[in-house]
Amino acid sequence: MQSVPDADPSPPSAPNGRGAKAELRAQVKARKAELRAQAQATKADIERGLDGARAHLDATNERIKARTGRNLILAILIGLALGTVTLFSLIVVKEIFMIFAIVLVLFASYEFASALRAGGRQVPRIPTVIAAMAVVPAAFYGGAAGQWVSILLGTLFVVLWRLVEQAVPSRRTPGPALLPDLGASVFVQIYVTFLASFAVVLVGQDGGEWWTLAFLIVVIAADTGAYASGLMFGKHPMAPVISPKKTWEGFAGGAVATIIAGVLLGLFMLGQPWWFGLIFGVAMLLSATLGDLAESLIKRDLGIKDMSSWLPGHGGFLDRLDSILPSAAVAFVLYLIFV
Repeated sequence: MQSVPDADPSPPSAPNGRGAKAELRAQVKARKAELRAQAQATKADIERGLDGARAHLDATNERIKARTGRNLILAILIGLALGTVTLFSLIVVKEIFMIFAIVLVLFASYEFASALRAGGRQVPRIPTVIAAMAVVPAAFYGGAAGQWVSILLGTLFVVLWRLVEQAVPSRRTPGPALLPDLGASVFVQIYVTFLASFAVVLVGQDGGEWWTLAFLIVVIAADTGAYASGLMFGKHPMAPVISPKKTWEGFAGGAVATIIAGVLLGLFMLGQPWWFGLIFGVAMLLSATLGDLAESLIKRDLGIKDMSSWLPGHGGFLDRLDSILPSAAVAFVLYLIFV
């Protein structure tokens, strides 16, 4: 007699399976909540860290701004942007530098004429800007001859414009004020346009783009070295009446930076002996410092802090070019001597 097989003693229990799934879902849900909480905590820590770093950076920038009168972050960003455009124009196509120079002299001459007008001198801005812009291509394509001819014609154009204005009753000023107005108009052409045109003439020479780049780097080194050294060690004012924040310690830091930059650039960029770098660095240091002090003296005479507010952290275009303008003329003279 065959025995009937016993039934499965432990058939799957539907209630127990549902319980296991529910427990698994609960564990997953709890894990997700734990991960979410950890992510939120990490995010909060990062935000607190960023807020702390931002507050520290803002406080540092405010201390630097209070001491130097310059917004450091904006100054660096704008300086990098201008430097990038200059570097690209000099290395890639020199004609781009000419266009860039036209833009710079346009703004610089306009803001200087505007500052003089605010100081009581009736400098005609339209002919001032036209004459300044015309000199750049003339100097680039015509060399030194084109530079001198265009400067003379441009200055004559500005003077004649001012004389015509004097003949118009609505523009007429008292007779004694005419001569100072004419002098100020001529000064804009000499100080901004003529000095800036030396950089354009230099770029137009054979290999002149490297000389222009070299003198710009050395001038920037002078400014940066003087700024950093003066900020950290400055105690003894260099010219307290003209520029109270300039110190001899800053000048010494600028001297070290320019000599090092001059020697390195002379050797590896200009192909000159090491002693030329010493001459180059010292010449750029002196011209840049005198240019800076000269513009400070002009602004003090006009009773203004900056030529304009078009370049945050720097002031105006002329505030950025003050040390470059006379250095361009000195660099061109050195090029004529050593090349």
